[in-house]
Amino acid sequence: MSGAPPFAPANLVTLANWQDPPSNRWSFQHLRELVPTARISRGVGQVRRLPRAELDLSGIRFQSGEHDLTVGEMLAESYTDGFLVLHRGRIVTEQYFNGMNEDTPHLLMSVSKSVVSTVAGIQAGQGLLDVAARVERVVPELTGTSFEGATVQDLLDMRAGTHFDETYDNPESDVRTYERVYLWRPDTAEARPADALAYYATLHNDGPHGGPFRYRSILTDVLGWVLERAAGARLHELIARLVWQPMGAEFDAEITVDAHGNAMADGGICATLRDLGRFGLLFGGAGARSRGWSVVPSRWIDDTIAGAPDGPEAFIAAEEPLRYVPGAHYRNCWWVAEPRVPFFYAAGINGQHVFVDQPRQVVVAKLSTWPSALHPVSQVTLDGVKAIAAALASGRA
Repeated sequence: MSGAPPFAPANLVTLANWQDPPSNRWSFQHLRELVPTARISRGVGQVRRLPRAELDLSGIRFQSGEHDLTVGEMLAESYTDGFLVLHRGRIVTEQYFNGMNEDTPHLLMSVSKSVVSTVAGIQAGQGLLDVAARVERVVPELTGTSFEGATVQDLLDMRAGTHFDETYDNPESDVRTYERVYLWRPDTAEARPADALAYYATLHNDGPHGGPFRYRSILTDVLGWVLERAAGARLHELIARLVWQPMGAEFDAEITVDAHGNAMADGGICATLRDLGRFGLLFGGAGARSRGWSVVPSRWIDDTIAGAPDGPEAFIAAEEPLRYVPGAHYRNCWWVAEPRVPFFYAAGINGQHVFVDQPRQVVVAKLSTWPSALHPVSQVTLDGVKAIAAALASGRA
């Protein structure tokens, strides 16, 4: 679906169906028309230009499980809206599909978490935030809630003890109430808190803080509140001031907000493809830093890759089965798949990704609209990106 939505009653894109196929193919590029948003301003500073060295990567072949396919086939089969590959800071491939253009803001889903955690890293580097601090010391209103006693780092690593059912296909799960609070779904007659801050107080614990890794988006939303309180500014302003403007973004981004203006930190950011690539370059390692991409403290990036001392054990103890590589972990809202390389990525449901291969100086941004929240093409995409990085490093591309 591209262009204007089909307004025939049977096909109307609404608040009730925008996350479902085929409506999501339009809505992920037009979210501000459905949900209120706050602007993440790129400011009036200079745009950080990205040099180009165009290459045709579509014919690169790779193996994914039992499948043998090309990068071009992977893009076609994985519902791609935008695909960007940067090598040594240069754009080698930039492709758009499904009506998307270079100035189109696309929903990032949980890639938003990695953007928000970057604010935490910068604040920590400035001495404004102690990630070892208990959250109620930063936000006293969290005293007496399920979050009391959790550290900021517990939120960053998905290791707080708060219960939150994020089963996307269960209409009774916590995520359904949370989506009504954040105005992502039509409201119902069922009672709900007035805003996100009130909603946090309704949750309870089902495990210890600092325990095993358990993926719960609500932890990043609470993190957003902590970051706002630490800096005395709203989250969209912090992202603009600390990330978007210093990295030389080309376009404004936006983030969805609830009825009282609280930002959905865990998944509500919409941004253009090239600016998402610029964000990835902030984590590109020494090669990127030598070219001026030094917005994020190197200590934060190193800590993300190294992880907690017990990070791999916490990761392997997750409730859901994970494809595990020795040493893999989740840290600072990044999936560190191969820490020894290092190779890590940000990920969001329905196919949003930023991949970073530091030694090969490759950053890949992919925006998609899978027909389901989770999809088998996720592994195909991961394998395709690794094949691209290997081809670029060897000069075969």
